[in-house]
Parts: sequence; C-alpha cells; structure tokens
Amino acid sequence: MLGPVKAVILAGGRGSRLAEETGVRPKPLVEVGGRPIIWHIMNIYAAHGIVDFVVCAGYKGYLLKEYFANLSLHDSDVTFDLASGTVEHHDPERVPWRVTVADTGLDTMTAGRVRAVRDYLDSDEPFCLTYGDGVADVDVRATIALHERAGLLATMTAVRPSARFGIVAIEGDRVTEMLEKHPVGPSQVNGGFFIVEPAVLDRIDGPSSVWESDVLPKLASDGQLAAYQHDGYWQPMDTMWERDLLEAEWAGGTAPWKVW
Repeated sequence: MLGPVKAVILAGGRGSRLAEETGVRPKPLVEVGGRPIIWHIMNIYAAHGIVDFVVCAGYKGYLLKEYFANLSLHDSDVTFDLASGTVEHHDPERVPWRVTVADTGLDTMTAGRVRAVRDYLDSDEPFCLTYGDGVADVDVRATIALHERAGLLATMTAVRPSARFGIVAIEGDRVTEMLEKHPVGPSQVNGGFFIVEPAVLDRIDGPSSVWESDVLPKLASDGQLAAYQHDGYWQPMDTMWERDLLEAEWAGGTAPWKVW
C-alpha cells in the first residue's frame, strides 16, 4: 500500500455560525494571524511532506481561486510597469505546493464533495482528507503509518475536544466543589485528518451524501474504519469565540498547531 501524496480539503460550506466573517468570504479564508485558516492547514500537511492539495470549493469558491492565484502577489513586493503592462515580483515567498481548486457545487454535502473531485485523485493511491476549518498538531505521518498497518478502507483521527466550561461537583443537593476548565473533554470525537482508500468513493451515493452520517457509520459497521488517537492539540473554528481563541494563541506565540 502506497502512502498518500494528496490531501483533499473540504472548503465549500457556508459557515453560518461565523456569519460575521463568512458573509463576504468562504470559511477557509477567515484569517488567523493575517493568514487564512486553510493556509495553516496546508502548512500542517506540508510539514509532513504532503504538498499536493485538492480543495473542494463551493460557497464563494471563486475567492479561493483568487487567493491562490495571487498568493505570490500577496507575499512579495511588486513593481507594476504600466507602460509595458508587466509585473515584477521581488523575492516572492514561493511555497512548493500544487493546488487544485474544484467547484463541487453550492449545496453539495461533504461526502458528495469528496466524490466530485474523483478525477483529481489517483485510482490506486489513498489520499488524506480534512476539513477547511480546524487545526491540530497531529502527526500526519503517524496517522498514515497506522492506516497502512490496519489495512482498512479509512482511518479517522479521534480527538478529545477542549472542555469549554468549568465542572461542578455535587453531592445530594449541595455543590461541594467548583473545578476550573479541564484541558480536554471526556469523550473522543471525530477530529478529521482522515486517510481514505479510493474504494470508499464507490460508497458515496451522490451530492446529498454526508461524510459524517452516511459514510463513516457504514465504514464503522463494516469494520473498515481505523482510529488514530490524537491526544495533542486540536481546535475547530466553528464560532467567532473559537476564531478569537486561535487568533490569541497565534498572537501570543503559543500556537500548538504551528509544526512548520
């Protein structure tokens, strides 16, 4: 079994709980530290040697195309020769990435988006898959190694989300102790960062198929879903509170997901 060389990023949703930001741009372009969250995600993969990306675009997907088309423009000084119509980039930061942005439909569901990019994937090679709105210090190569050992159709990264609230200890009708927030919650959840065999694409019915509720449960019931247990940092960006949390960690120089 060959290790994945491509990473598929789900980037087509509307991000309604981040409406303050996503009214004008897709959620993966919401910035943390002056860079879109998708840039952070790509750097996590690149740190583990995966630099070929397929971005499943949908809502305002043209902005994702414009971002990658102008990435060098954003990162370098530029001279515009208006007489000749030429543009000179001065010492641009060139990232060794190959990025395919595919329009997978405005209302297509998560699994449907994965199936829609089938033509951009290798038929005999597994691929990485993740969401365009969450970061972690996950060891991608260790996830791939577990997937290869397990020999199953897919591997999911299982994480323990941060506990957002304090814990109350109660005996009878009396509070006996107030505990501060625990660093992680008690239960493991789907943290994304999947490894997927191409055969899984045959299990996706169409645009309305949902990865989380239609595909993953069937893989699990068939004994075809492995779990890589990640006990480190993991943080989605579903709300403005979480976006501000990520921003504060980056600004404070304590961003655990910065593995590059």
